[in-house]
Amino acid sequence: MLAGCGMMSRLSGADKKAEEEARKYADLQLAVMRFADEYSGRIADPILAFKRETEDASERLAAQNWLLSQTTSAYTVASGPNPITNALDMVVLATLSRMVMEDTWVAEKYGERAVQLRDTHVKLEPRAWALVKDVLTEAQQQRLREVIDDWRARNPHVRAVAFIHFHDFAKSIGQPGPGESGRPGSLFAMLGLDPLSNLDPAVREITQTRHLAERAIFYMQRAPNLIDMQIERLTYQFTSIPETRALLADVQRASLAAEAAGKLAGDLPAVIARERQAAIAQFTDALYAQESQMRELAVALRGTLEAGTATSDSLNATIRSLDALMKRFEKPEGAEVAAESATPKKPFDIADYAQAAREFSATARELQTLVATIDAGTPGLANLTQRATGDVKGVIDHLFWRLVLLVVIVIVLTVIAILVYRLIAHRVLPGHAHAVVVEERKRA
Repeated sequence: MLAGCGMMSRLSGADKKAEEEARKYADLQLAVMRFADEYSGRIADPILAFKRETEDASERLAAQNWLLSQTTSAYTVASGPNPITNALDMVVLATLSRMVMEDTWVAEKYGERAVQLRDTHVKLEPRAWALVKDVLTEAQQQRLREVIDDWRARNPHVRAVAFIHFHDFAKSIGQPGPGESGRPGSLFAMLGLDPLSNLDPAVREITQTRHLAERAIFYMQRAPNLIDMQIERLTYQFTSIPETRALLADVQRASLAAEAAGKLAGDLPAVIARERQAAIAQFTDALYAQESQMRELAVALRGTLEAGTATSDSLNATIRSLDALMKRFEKPEGAEVAAESATPKKPFDIADYAQAAREFSATARELQTLVATIDAGTPGLANLTQRATGDVKGVIDHLFWRLVLLVVIVIVLTVIAILVYRLIAHRVLPGHAHAVVVEERKRA
């Protein structure tokens, strides 16, 4: 009878129908896997373009998080044990991701920069719904849309939708309704459907083992790509923390300083040459300016020395005139002898010698005063000459006052000479007059 039952199942075609159902669900699983690869590959390009357009590390980190979460969720869904559940979860992932793109990325955060990524999700959503076209009826597809829209209306601010699965978020909004999960043709009745339940137990076990190996190989082949995304995300996360930003800013400043130093080193010969030329030009201009001033000082000093020479010549002429005047009052030797022989000698009187000594002493004192005045004037002239070479303006002022002093000295000397002349004339003229009278008497 057991052999007959097996034969009857073969004859009735039940095994063939079960194998066709299993093959159908296996094709669905492969379709979900292919769509997972397409999904992750299609969103990678706009994410890369978005990261190239921004310099903000936090925005790059957000884009990389989105790419990593979407890709990981797609591969995880495609590696699930139930093809029907995998297809429903893929539809939920594509639909909710498109909603987040429209409500958050474009409308609130990034605007036009996220339009390309939004358009990619818009194009991927119909591709995800095509997975369940041969599995769900029109009514079941409409019910699935209603459940997704209801959940989004209750959770408008949820942005991390990559790991939300259909069965989990349906329960969060109170779905399925009473008796809906067991009703034939219900959307939720398909969640517990086992595609391999009608197969022979041995064939079922072999088929499940094969499907498990296929899913494991599928995920392991894509794991390195996920690891690369994880490492890149870690890099963006590291660069977005404040300490790393400060370090990068310091490195950038050091790089700018090194670049400026290199540029300065390259321009240093030209700068030195330019500064040298400027220094030479400045020194030459200053030298020309000082040369004109020194020329004026030399002219003034020459005039001062010429004035001093003229003053000295005038003084020498005055002295020579005084000497000539003094010689006119000297007595001739013959006249003195004749006067002594003609005139009887005066008796010796000591009072006359005393008076002469007193007058001679007074004359000596006056001569000493004159010599001291002349000596006092001579250092003044030397000092005037020395100062004239150091500071022309001071020399001119000092020389002026020295010239005034010299004029005063000349006047004083002239007065003294006149006084001496008068004194000598007073002493010599009476004797001369007496000699003239004696001569007249002789003639008479």
